[in-house]
Amino acid sequence: MKSKILKVAQVFHTLKYLRFEQFYFRFFYRFKKPNASLVVVTLSKCLWNWTGPAIYNQSIFDESSVRFLSLDGTVNSLQSWNDPAKEKLWLYNLHYFDDLNSSDFAKREQIHFNFINKWIIENPACIGNGWEAYPLSLRLVNWIKWLSKKHNVEQKHLNSLLQQANALSQQLEYHILGNHLFANAKALTFVGCFILNGQAEKYLELGLKLLDREIPEQFLADGGHFELSPMYHEILLWDLLELIDLANTSQNDKLLKRLPYWRKVATQALNWLKTMIHPDGEVSFFNDSAIGIAATPQQIFEYSSFLKLDLVDNLPNLITHKESGYSRISTPLYSLIIDHANVGPDYLPGHAHADTLSFELSIGTERVFVNSGTSLYGVSKERLRQRKTAAHNTVVVDDEDSSEVWSGFRVARRAYSKLLKVKQNADEIFLEAQHDGYKRLKGKVTHTRAFTAGENKVQIKDQLSGQVSQACAFFHIHPDVEVQPIDEKTVRLITKNKVEVLVNSHCNIQILDSTYHPKFGISINNKRLKMDLVENQLNTVVSISEEK
Repeated sequence: MKSKILKVAQVFHTLKYLRFEQFYFRFFYRFKKPNASLVVVTLSKCLWNWTGPAIYNQSIFDESSVRFLSLDGTVNSLQSWNDPAKEKLWLYNLHYFDDLNSSDFAKREQIHFNFINKWIIENPACIGNGWEAYPLSLRLVNWIKWLSKKHNVEQKHLNSLLQQANALSQQLEYHILGNHLFANAKALTFVGCFILNGQAEKYLELGLKLLDREIPEQFLADGGHFELSPMYHEILLWDLLELIDLANTSQNDKLLKRLPYWRKVATQALNWLKTMIHPDGEVSFFNDSAIGIAATPQQIFEYSSFLKLDLVDNLPNLITHKESGYSRISTPLYSLIIDHANVGPDYLPGHAHADTLSFELSIGTERVFVNSGTSLYGVSKERLRQRKTAAHNTVVVDDEDSSEVWSGFRVARRAYSKLLKVKQNADEIFLEAQHDGYKRLKGKVTHTRAFTAGENKVQIKDQLSGQVSQACAFFHIHPDVEVQPIDEKTVRLITKNKVEVLVNSHCNIQILDSTYHPKFGISINNKRLKMDLVENQLNTVVSISEEK
């Protein structure tokens, strides 16, 4: 009975944050299914060719062999498109057709042509994964970019595009919102700019109406995407860059009217991204983030340069993003990224982790302290473990998470953060932040963390207020870093470049086994340090010096 009561409370604290439209459309779509019969009409396409960058890795290898998320598969029957033995995300990737815009797509033109025809034949309208709104959105854009390069486009392909857009327009993801609804809007905009038809023009109007609503909401004043995941920021920024490119390429008056605003938002988003990447050129791992899903930062910056968008050249020593809740401290020796953010929009925390007040640190171009990353979606125990507080560089109180993550994409009661103080002088930078995620516990606990960053030293002070039975901090170490115990309170770390790092705590340090997940489908053994707080306090000093 107690577990049932707790489950009901968990569901209540999840649902209470949702918007009315999320409830309404979830209920509406349960009973109103899309119906998009194929209407054969004479269609024509706009006379423009997509010349934007093709960045994806190869994922289709022949008429039946594919690879997504580091897992091989075979498409050799009607059932392959909806194989229950495959993960939902893998099947979604099968329907995206990203390979049409991979770096060497031209080598597989006939394979792509046959694969498109196979999809049309084997995926009847509105049945299966491929007709759900999100894969519809990504496939429509990929097909249009590929077809725009052809001198002649078969009517069956244009008819299929219009049929798919019709299905998408009937199930726009108002029940999810966020990056999903943005993808829907982008796809309808591409359709309306590509097909010369009255129905396609209506899809253009709908797509632009959604973009007018979503861009101001999803991109915050400091440039960050409001779901607060560096990976999803990359995805949405790339979408925005492609919309800018579409306006330039198609010369559609309705897009050109919006172009100055889109460019302004994209410029802010580019500068935000620059602050959230490590010196190795890849994103930090806060919330759902991994390498290899989105365009790389370098690809994004190169694309922005092609589009003639301005980018800040050099970062100052201290950058604080108050709206999104991240700060970066940079010295000639190291880069420190700090999370004092909330979990994201209250109505959309699906990609949030319980990582409040965590941090990541690189020395030179090498990552040293890392959050654990993301290797899978779904509702497995491993998915939940990767979202929990203990998988991040922060403090766990009484074996609870700072935000109540559960299932695959759910958050019940969640932490709210506050940036308390930021101070900079010639010798050091001080930043202090606090969150109330543990106030729901019996002891009404608040976690305050202060960073003091000097030239070659970072001091991290954790303080808990309220009644605590036990609490500990975890510091996760990159797999390439060697971990050597010195004494009970000191650990030496040695990077591949032979930089020595001493971690000293006023409490005992335990070295534990863990796993690191830089990409989907990848799990690498690593180490993590565990330090129990004494009298609700922990003082940790990270000292950096090159090994002789």
